[in-house]
Amino acid sequence: MICNYLGYNVHIEKATCIAMFPKDGAARNFDREKFGPMIENTPELGPLIPQKSRVKDVTALFKTFPGGFIKFVGSNSISDVKSTSAKRLIIEEPDDCNLNLRGQGDAIKLLEERGKQYRDVKILIGGTPSIEGVSSIDEEMLASDQNYWLVPCPDCGVHQRLEWGQVKWLDSAEENHPVFGQAATETAAYVCASCGSLWDDAKKNLAVQRGHAEPSAPFRGVLGLNLNELYSQGHNSRLQVLVESYLTAKHKESRGNIGELITFWNATLGQSWRYQSDIPLGDELAERGEDYAEGTVPHPALILTAGVDVQHDRLHGQIWAWGPGEETWLVSRFIIYGNTLVPERGAWLDLDPLLTRAYPHESGARLHVAAVSVDSGDGVTVEAVYAYVRRRNARRVMATKGVATPGREIFSQPKQSVDLNMRAKASRYGLKPWIVGTERAKDILLGADGGGRIKLTGRGPGRLHWPKNMSLDFFEQLTSEIKAPAKNSNKRIWQKKAGVANEDLDCLVLALHASRHPRLKVHLLGEAEWANLRQRLLQGKLELDGAPDDPPTPAPQPAQQERLRPSAGPFSRRGSFIKTW
Repeated sequence: MICNYLGYNVHIEKATCIAMFPKDGAARNFDREKFGPMIENTPELGPLIPQKSRVKDVTALFKTFPGGFIKFVGSNSISDVKSTSAKRLIIEEPDDCNLNLRGQGDAIKLLEERGKQYRDVKILIGGTPSIEGVSSIDEEMLASDQNYWLVPCPDCGVHQRLEWGQVKWLDSAEENHPVFGQAATETAAYVCASCGSLWDDAKKNLAVQRGHAEPSAPFRGVLGLNLNELYSQGHNSRLQVLVESYLTAKHKESRGNIGELITFWNATLGQSWRYQSDIPLGDELAERGEDYAEGTVPHPALILTAGVDVQHDRLHGQIWAWGPGEETWLVSRFIIYGNTLVPERGAWLDLDPLLTRAYPHESGARLHVAAVSVDSGDGVTVEAVYAYVRRRNARRVMATKGVATPGREIFSQPKQSVDLNMRAKASRYGLKPWIVGTERAKDILLGADGGGRIKLTGRGPGRLHWPKNMSLDFFEQLTSEIKAPAKNSNKRIWQKKAGVANEDLDCLVLALHASRHPRLKVHLLGEAEWANLRQRLLQGKLELDGAPDDPPTPAPQPAQQERLRPSAGPFSRRGSFIKTW
C-alpha cells in the first residue's frame, strides 16, 4: 500500500512526502527491498527517480523528483522527525514507533505537526496492533469511521465480515501430530455465518474480490479500514496454513510461551491482544480519597520526599509523606509551566519555594522535604537538571536516570561522575546521576501480577493515600502503564497506554526512590526508629526531615534571581560576588 501510494505521488500528485518507520534501519530496508525495486521495474517511475546514477539529490533516505521529494525517516531520530514539512505523511507500524522522543512527545504526533501548514495535507497510517490499551494503531482506528470489508457468500449472497471464529476443520482419529494433534488441517474451510455453507480458498478469495467496505462509525474526516489475513489472496495465507499457525501458537502457549499466540492475534487477526490487568480503574481510586487537606501531613507520616518529572514546557511534581511500613500520603501535586531548557530560569525558579517550604503536620509541627529525585533522562533538558541539582546537593536533591532492567534495585549507588577533572577524567567529587530501577518500582506500586500497593485499601503498611477531590487525570496517569508481553516476545515489560500521559506515575516512582536515600532508608526503619522520630517531633526538634544535622541550603528567591539591578561593586559586604543581568 505504501509503495502504491508513493508511486502515485511521484507520478501523478507530485507533492512533498515524509514516510516514517520505527527505526532508521527499517527505512533503509524499505528503500532497498521494496521501494527501489518498484521504481526500477515501473516504466512510468524509473525516469523520474534515477536509481543507479550517482545523483546527489537521490540517496537511500531522500529522493527528489520533478515537483517534490520523498524523505524516509526513523522515529528514533528527533532531528529528522522535526526538521522537514510535507503535504503527504506516511507512518508505518506506529505501535513500534517511539512514544516519547527524548521527552518531546509521541513521534507520531510530532510528524503530524509537519503537515499542519498545508490545507490539503494527507496522512496515511498503517500497521499491526499490539496490546489493547497500549496500541497506537488501535487509537487511530477508533478515531476513524472504522470500515470493515464485507464479502458476499457465494451461496446465499449475504454480506459479512471474515472472522476467525468461522474457520472450521475436522478432527481425525488417524491423526496424531506432535503439534496439531488430531486436527486434519487440510480440511480447513470458512463457514458462512448466514447459511452455513463451506468455502474453500477459491470461494473465499472470489468473495473478497466482490466485497465492499462499510463504515461502522460516523465519518469525521478520518477514513479507517480494518483487514485481517483471511482477506489475503496470497498462497501462504491459505486456510490450512492459517490453521496450522494457530495450532502451533496454541501448542506453545500450553508450554508457557504465549508470545506466538499474541503475534497470531496481532498480525493474522489484526486485533489487539487483551491482556488482563487487575489494576484498579481511575474512578475506583477516586472513590478512595480521604478527608485531609492537600498541603498538610497526616499522622503518622513523619518524612517527606518529592519526585519531579521534567518536560520541555513544565515541571510535574509530587510530595509524599512516609510513615511506618512505607505507608504514604500524597501531600502536594503541582505542575509548573515554563521553559525548562535553560538552567535557573523559567519553571525552575518556582520549584524551590515548593520544595523548601515547611508543610504543616497534623500534630502542629512543621516538616520539610527530606530528599528529592529529579528526572534527568531526557537528553535535551539534562544540563538544566544538572545545573539545578549541583547547587542543591546539601538538600539531597538528586538527578536521576530510569533503568528498566528487570530486577534492578529501586535505589543504587551512582557509578560515575558526569563532571571531568583537569585530567579530563571523571571527577571524584562531581555530580553523579542516581539510577532508578523503574521496573521494580512499578512492580511494587502497580503490581506485576496483581499484588501492587495501589490495590491495597484501608490503613497499614504499603498503603497509598490521597485527598478527596483529586482530578481524574491524576488517577489516569497513576495507572497509565500495564505490564504485558513486548511485541514479538514473551518478555513482559511495563508499557504506557496509548494517548495517556504518565507523569504522575513517574513522580510517584521518583518519590519512592528518594525515600530510599541512604540518609533516610524509610523502608528499613523499625518501630524504634519511628518512635524516636515521633518523640523528636513532639519535642520540636524534628524541624526539617529527621536529620537536623543536615539542614537544607536556603533557596534563592525568584525575585532576586530575575531582578535587574546595578552592582555597587564586584563584591558585597560578605565577600560574595554579585552577578548582574
